[in-house]
Amino acid sequence: MAGNREFINRKLHSLLGVIPVGIFLIQHLVVNHFATKGEEAFNNAAHFMESLPFRYVLETFVIFLPLLFHAIYGLYIAFTAKNNVSNYSYFRNWMFLLQRISGVITLIFVAWHVWETRIAAAFGAEVNYQMMENILSSTPMLIFYMVGVISTTFHFANGLWSFGVSWGLTVTPRSQKISSYVTIGIFFALTFVGVRTILAFI
Repeated sequence: MAGNREFINRKLHSLLGVIPVGIFLIQHLVVNHFATKGEEAFNNAAHFMESLPFRYVLETFVIFLPLLFHAIYGLYIAFTAKNNVSNYSYFRNWMFLLQRISGVITLIFVAWHVWETRIAAAFGAEVNYQMMENILSSTPMLIFYMVGVISTTFHFANGLWSFGVSWGLTVTPRSQKISSYVTIGIFFALTFVGVRTILAFI
């Protein structure tokens, strides 16, 4: 019974990391990327997202609750799982380890980012270009955001590889090899968008 519950939890953890959390990550990166077009473009995009109907319901049930489960169960996996050298290649063992490390870093980064933006907004602050410009004017925060964004994009992209294996989409060595190349490409593409956005604020 406990084995079945863990199997279901792992499947749910994997699924939520892609849908809806992963989709939200991509959408968030795309919206923030408007910063590269200037302050007005970013503010317009941010205000559009803030004006979506049923925004708080969507944020709660589509973003925060799935993210909370993925984060909590991810921490459990990170501190209980062990590398299996006999089942995975040397490269995959490194990816396994980096997935756990990046998950912890990403959780810290996301929690801080939510505190600085969404929680601040709840107390009356306006989430706009100037807010992000002020945050990133500090060199330590700039480095923190760089590391956080790269960690997040890696965790998502590498998690896509695990998702394919977990859900039986990539079961052959050839399909897993192709998936590795695809997910590496996704990592570089999303990282480019994220880093370019950060640099736009400075």
